[in-house]
Amino acid sequence: MLAAVADSPGRLAEVLAVRDVAGPAACGVGEVVVRMVASTVNPSDEVTVSGAYGSRTSFPMVPGFEGVGVIDAVGPGVPAGAVGRRVLPLGSAGAWQQYKRLDHSWCVPVPDDLPDEAACFAYINPLTAVTMVERFCPPGARNVVVTAATSAIGRHLAELLADRGVAPVGIVRGTPGRTVADPSRWRAVIRTDEPGWRRRLRTLTGPRGVEVAFDCVGGGVGADVFAVTAADGVFVHYGLLSGTPLPAECFTGRGARVELFRLRDTVQQDGGRHLPALFAPVFANLRRGRLRTAVTRRVGLSELPGHLKSPAAGQAGKILIDPQG
Repeated sequence: MLAAVADSPGRLAEVLAVRDVAGPAACGVGEVVVRMVASTVNPSDEVTVSGAYGSRTSFPMVPGFEGVGVIDAVGPGVPAGAVGRRVLPLGSAGAWQQYKRLDHSWCVPVPDDLPDEAACFAYINPLTAVTMVERFCPPGARNVVVTAATSAIGRHLAELLADRGVAPVGIVRGTPGRTVADPSRWRAVIRTDEPGWRRRLRTLTGPRGVEVAFDCVGGGVGADVFAVTAADGVFVHYGLLSGTPLPAECFTGRGARVELFRLRDTVQQDGGRHLPALFAPVFANLRRGRLRTAVTRRVGLSELPGHLKSPAAGQAGKILIDPQG
């Protein structure tokens, strides 16, 4: 079968190659083989291939944490009726190949009424946004800040907060051509490349401060948002787009409570048994046309390395990978 393989850690566009590899071995007890029908590239793939998680990553590896496929074969202990079922094969990387073998418990059934291009993106950003809002945004909270507001997950958070009557303040870098998807969902959008943005943030958040902050930037911007978060508020830190950690003073216990959210911890905590319930609100939102991801280009698996090296790879929106192409 064809697989996209990273032989060593490094920049994704430089170390990825597509080649013929041995197909999956026969299924063991409780295992299935999933024929991948769609996958995509997520920042988590780039971070993993970079070698950032050296203690739990070995090379060569097949990246791809997000995708949808159809169960093609089952091992002992798996109901024969599972064959032909469309699923999200989670629990590990490996979506950038034509077939993936894994334990059946890590396969989340996909509702029949969701198309592949919606189901393919159901995992990382939507599930993170839904889980964080449900866990950390209490009823009645109104003063909320979201960093990286132009990102896909920033858009998802604004959608979910709107259901609670909350219009958050968005923080953006001011990258040319990048704007929030729906300005009506935001109380204000502040650009960090503009003079006086910190003063404006303090004015908007008021003397009491922010009740809930969702930060995936870290570094100086994250520290500035932490500084205006109320002492009885919560600062949810779930990413490091700046590449710079939050300053140590954010973790002294003086000030807002800091919650370090990692989707992997939530997904991995129960061996996959809780996954259908975890995804239920995500699928419900997708049915309503919410939490959707714009697909800007479709590429076959064999085209993926070339696409990652092209200028189009940096454009807004996501690609949809056809693993069979």
